[in-house]
Amino acid sequence: MRNMGSLQHLRAGVAFWSSSRSVFFLTVLLACLVSITPFQIGPVMPGLSSAFSATRSSSVLGGSQRAVTFDRLLVNVGNDFNPDTGRFRCRVPGAYYFAFTVGKYPKKLLSVMLVKNGQEVQAMAYNEFRKQGRKVQSQSAMIGLKPMDTVWLLVQESPDYALYSNAGPYITFTGYLVYPESTSSMGYLNNHLIPPGIRPDCPPPEDPSYSERRREATEKVRSAFSVARTFSILGESRRHHKREALTFDVEYVNIGGHFNKSSGHFTCYVPGVYFFAFTVGKHPRRAVSVKLMTGRGEVQAMVFDEDMSRKREMQSQSLLLPLKTGDVVWLYSQQDERYAVYSNQGRYTTFTGFLVYPELDFMSPDRTFH
Repeated sequence: MRNMGSLQHLRAGVAFWSSSRSVFFLTVLLACLVSITPFQIGPVMPGLSSAFSATRSSSVLGGSQRAVTFDRLLVNVGNDFNPDTGRFRCRVPGAYYFAFTVGKYPKKLLSVMLVKNGQEVQAMAYNEFRKQGRKVQSQSAMIGLKPMDTVWLLVQESPDYALYSNAGPYITFTGYLVYPESTSSMGYLNNHLIPPGIRPDCPPPEDPSYSERRREATEKVRSAFSVARTFSILGESRRHHKREALTFDVEYVNIGGHFNKSSGHFTCYVPGVYFFAFTVGKHPRRAVSVKLMTGRGEVQAMVFDEDMSRKREMQSQSLLLPLKTGDVVWLYSQQDERYAVYSNQGRYTTFTGFLVYPELDFMSPDRTFH
């Protein structure tokens, strides 16, 4: 009987060991399968996130400071923005979208520049009306940044200039990482998180080129551009029959190469939902009318100012659009002699667009990227 009992204990031990071993191997197998699932787009790892949004509740008088600083920080993912200095310092290289709005002080001029590093002007907001009333101006651009690059808002030192704000607030500054730098140069970019306790030493997939194809797939679902003009365009005749796109001479970002600055056309290669924003300068003694167009001339949004005074100011607009492969997006400026678009080296006129969400069918695991 004693031997029979020992035998039963031995059988139970073997069964337990076999079961435990099966569970162990099953756990390892599942981990390996998870690590080689088809590529999917997901949020980047926390270390690759960077975003901020800040506001200012008091005015800034020209000559009192060079950089616009902020007294309320709404978002600061990554802690890359310092509200006390007003400077954003790049930690994660990539393409960033920046947008700001500033209030015009009564009877003062308005001039605020978005600058990179020293004083490299990327875009500006300007208004030379000295009237009693208050108003706001906005501007935006996407910029490619390297580690330690800084971006901030520069104000004129002259006492003729000022920014207005109150508890409203009128002054805001926002920036966020849209696309980290190419994964080919960022080995630590990996959207496949490994479960705790499982080492990333599972056998590689059968296709040895899997990692390279996954990287290429990541690049294929990126699309972004940001451009500017450094010169004005004047309407000349009422007899224009062909609607010509507004063209650009400065290119900040063109991820995917989907924007042609010579033709002014953005062509969709990655179907999905896109964000577009544009700002245009008003020419002295001319009205401004600029439309965001798709296809052969379908108007999606516009800016308009029929004031014919000699003062310069700006108008901004933005929206989301669903696009299919082959869709074209462009800006059209009214072409008769009453209208014009103003810009100079300060880059009053800008145009930005980027993919927010790719179409689900386009991101199907069964899709083949050539």
